[in-house]
Amino acid sequence: MNVPFLNLQLQYRDLMPEIEKSVHDILEKCCFIGGEYVSGFEDEVGKYIGARHAVGCGNGTDALALALKACNIKPGDEVITSPFTFFATAEAIASIGAVPVFVDIREEDYNIDPDKIEKAISTKTKAILPVHIFGAPCEMDRIMDIARRHNLKVIEDDAQAIGSEYKGRKAGTLGDIGCFSFYPTKNLGGAGDGGMVTTNSEELYTAIKAYKEHGAGEAGAKTLEYQEGITYAVDTDEKATELYNPYKYYNYVIGYNSRLDAIQAAVLMAKLKHLDEYNNKRARISKMYSEGLTSKVRLPHYSNDIKPCWHQFVILSQHKRELCSYLSDNSVGNGTFYPVPLHQQKAFTEANSKIAGDNLLIAERISAQSVCLPIFPEMTEEQISYVIDTVNRFYEDKK
Repeated sequence: MNVPFLNLQLQYRDLMPEIEKSVHDILEKCCFIGGEYVSGFEDEVGKYIGARHAVGCGNGTDALALALKACNIKPGDEVITSPFTFFATAEAIASIGAVPVFVDIREEDYNIDPDKIEKAISTKTKAILPVHIFGAPCEMDRIMDIARRHNLKVIEDDAQAIGSEYKGRKAGTLGDIGCFSFYPTKNLGGAGDGGMVTTNSEELYTAIKAYKEHGAGEAGAKTLEYQEGITYAVDTDEKATELYNPYKYYNYVIGYNSRLDAIQAAVLMAKLKHLDEYNNKRARISKMYSEGLTSKVRLPHYSNDIKPCWHQFVILSQHKRELCSYLSDNSVGNGTFYPVPLHQQKAFTEANSKIAGDNLLIAERISAQSVCLPIFPEMTEEQISYVIDTVNRFYEDKK
């Protein structure tokens, strides 16, 4: 039997009639940037997760950079985050001239350890950026308490966590601002790149809108006032029309060009309607894995406060390379997220990052042992059982 690590084609085949109709409508109207599909998708995501504001952008990395800029993080400021995540998390911090400060993770859920955060705070610290790794939220009450006591912003990296919950609240509403990715392999994935930033703050919402479109117009002027205390009126008497908006040519802060395309919004809107169904199927697969896999592998442990969306199912193995080879030889797709913790990436040096504490031993150990098994909604019972049997066969002669 062949079990791929992921099969995107199955999901698209089911939704293709609706997606094709929407895409044809966009092509016919030639409304490729903004428009009803983008605004409609933003509204639906806001309603789904319970956020007052949701703003689409180009990708998940841009979402993080926009959030950092909206929180007025400046060059030299420090942002506390996890070393066990995709490179984009810390890359976004460094890309605006700020300094990622890496805090070790917990053994049981691979998330940043709240016990170690406070010791990492310095006079330069301006924000905490927790990563809900593999779709399981961090212990956000404690993180928010630390942040409030030290007057820090909290920016959630929700790239893998759409639909997950902490104490009944969805990821993206737990901090000051949330950042999502709609990369095709995500639980809610587009037909290309896409991202979103969510917040309940009117001020942060205005800043996100400004920074995603060149710091222009009324949003740019308000952002300059919010962040620097400088007040300017939008300096034009010209009237906006359907095809021309003079405000876009008046710029007040340095921003980006990061917009969610209408076609991506249409694809994502079609899939959003099924997201809970998809996540429930992932949860069923994770339950079968947890009950069927040998006790010789270590599984993640989540508290009752956590409802993961199961973006990945990760086991820990002291025989990582050998296990991955065995799975591949037996036609079971697998992944090794993440083989190199961020503090060991060549891009990060003592000049542009910091390690909190004496070491990050847990992150290094988890990176050296993590193996991701296939988990996608369209998996069959036979495929799930085959993965379980293959892993268990590998461990028959292992201690």
